[in-house]
Amino acid sequence: MTYRAIEQYRFAESFRAATRIVELPLPEPGPGEVLVRNAWAGVNGIFDTQLARNAVGTIRIEPPFLTGVEAVGTVAAVGAGVTDLRVGDAVAATRFRGGYREVNCGPASDFVPVPEASAEALALASSGVAAWLALTLTGQMQRGETVAISAAAGGLGHLAVQIAKLHQCHVIAICGGAAKAAFVKALGADRVIDYRSEDVGAVLASEYPDRIDLALDTVGGEVFDAMVDNLANHGRLVISGWASDMVDDQPTPVTAPRIGHKLYYKGASVRAFMNALHTAHWPGARARLFELYAEGLLRPHVEVLGQDLDSVPAAVEALLASQTMGKAVVRL
Repeated sequence: MTYRAIEQYRFAESFRAATRIVELPLPEPGPGEVLVRNAWAGVNGIFDTQLARNAVGTIRIEPPFLTGVEAVGTVAAVGAGVTDLRVGDAVAATRFRGGYREVNCGPASDFVPVPEASAEALALASSGVAAWLALTLTGQMQRGETVAISAAAGGLGHLAVQIAKLHQCHVIAICGGAAKAAFVKALGADRVIDYRSEDVGAVLASEYPDRIDLALDTVGGEVFDAMVDNLANHGRLVISGWASDMVDDQPTPVTAPRIGHKLYYKGASVRAFMNALHTAHWPGARARLFELYAEGLLRPHVEVLGQDLDSVPAAVEALLASQTMGKAVVRL
């Protein structure tokens, strides 16, 4: 018996050009391992593209290798010594190389129990955990603060909007296009800035001068600059990516006074959030997120971009073109 997976077999300018689908023998779980049949895989367009270009600073691996990050599925077999998981359990894997494959076999510790093998559970276990920790751990979000979120209609952003509202914060949501603006408004955002029809910097300077207590930015560029300019005293800006630079591989040169000149007199700060550095906090974040989901207080939105592995390259391209809302997934 065999299964299919996506293999990156070379470096190239695009995910599509760097990858191919391979058929592999179905593995048997060894001692301490489990075999999982994946049901859904998350799509991470920028990461997948940067990996194809050998431009991910934290990963240096030579092709060929299986790719994809997160997936959710059902335990199909367990190896000797595994006691925490049983056949039929719903589990998620959220580490690199666990995603774009119909079957995943590895140490039981690589998989975490989830309430159901659904796309919504996958969104919470991956993007949800990142949003929660970026805001509450790195950002030290306090109830009632003014919080600005870029890419607010995306997989991480739309959950960050809801998490901030659950903390009774005033949320400024930045996104592009009328459909996305309506989407985040329905999630509870107090002020939606559509960067396609409004100037983000002008809006923040006019409506929120020196009033942003916490900003979560995954875009960079002019959005980052506008957030810095309007931080409140003791404001925190958390960066969790810089999509405006990463897509083109060339960061925009900045000729301006060093950022310290803008931060010092406010006692403000810029902080970086890298989810992989906070694994000790993942279980607690997952538990809280699934509690909120069960109570109906958190609504992950998923956009299904395909029904099999063949659809992944097009899904990656849709993400790069900003054509999606919520967490992008493909069915396996």
